Amino acid sequence: MEGAGPPPPPFDAELRPILARLNETIPPSMDLARMVQGRTAPRPPSATQRRLEAGSLVCTDHQAPGLNGDPPVTLSCFEQPGRGAGGPAVFFIHAGGMVTGDRRSIDVILPLIDLLDVAVISVEYRLAPEHPDPAPVHDCFAGLVWTASQAADLAVDPSRLVVAGMSAGGGLAAGVTLLARDRGGPPVAAQVLLCPMLDDRNATVSSRQMTGIGVWDSASNQAGWTALLGERRGTDRVSAYAAPARAGDLSSLPPAYVDCGSAEVFRDEAVAYASAIWAAGGVAELHVWAGGFHGFETMAPQAALSAAARNARVDFLRRTLNLAPG
Repeated sequence: MEGAGPPPPPFDAELRPILARLNETIPPSMDLARMVQGRTAPRPPSATQRRLEAGSLVCTDHQAPGLNGDPPVTLSCFEQPGRGAGGPAVFFIHAGGMVTGDRRSIDVILPLIDLLDVAVISVEYRLAPEHPDPAPVHDCFAGLVWTASQAADLAVDPSRLVVAGMSAGGGLAAGVTLLARDRGGPPVAAQVLLCPMLDDRNATVSSRQMTGIGVWDSASNQAGWTALLGERRGTDRVSAYAAPARAGDLSSLPPAYVDCGSAEVFRDEAVAYASAIWAAGGVAELHVWAGGFHGFETMAPQAALSAAARNARVDFLRRTLNLAPG
């Protein structure tokens, strides 16, 4: 319940009433059964869906071979009509606590399609608990390998391939980037980790602060990680590709953009991950948005804090990919 851990940071004044309305339908704590049930719950049309229906966004579906004999992986390529050939691509991994979500959940990075003229290739990975680790990260890596191999057909520049993900997808994006480094490719130009789910141990100060409040509290986090890892959660039998906070070596990684809210479970593990990249001599840009709850940018896209988060991400990618100012 609220107050069980250390006192949390205050929520942003503009976000606070939005969070109160959200909590009427999305409680801070969710067990596995509720997460699974949420897969089929009706939702209002997303910004992505509205644009597809209006014709201002084009989507094509593709199949990639699974990794090591795994089932084929479905991917969707989203782009503007008439996108210029040879530009960057963002390989995106959706949110959902390892248990829910799908490849069409790209609202958080939808602005990049317009502002940077990128193609977004979003991967449909298998979900826990039916498909525990390593199925999700293997599917995502298989999708990345396919995307790089099909760069010419996708009309993208393979040297400017960004791996990005949000929440569970942010953790998977970090794991996929580690796999790409350790397996000698595909080359990744940057990794964008948005409020990433990195540490199965669920034992940080921010995890204990966010107990019974906000969005995706410590109880939800434990349920999501347990669905993915089962009895291995919290033990020394967890791979760094599944829980990248466990990686002992973060050297030789592409530049990282890492962000989170100050009032969310993942704050401390996101800060620690960026710090470990710096300690290994790498490049990381870290943003902790004061008063942000988990996923605030997608749930309150018009808020000033959400606009600041979007702008910072666009600026990072412009600089990292050597793109002309907008």
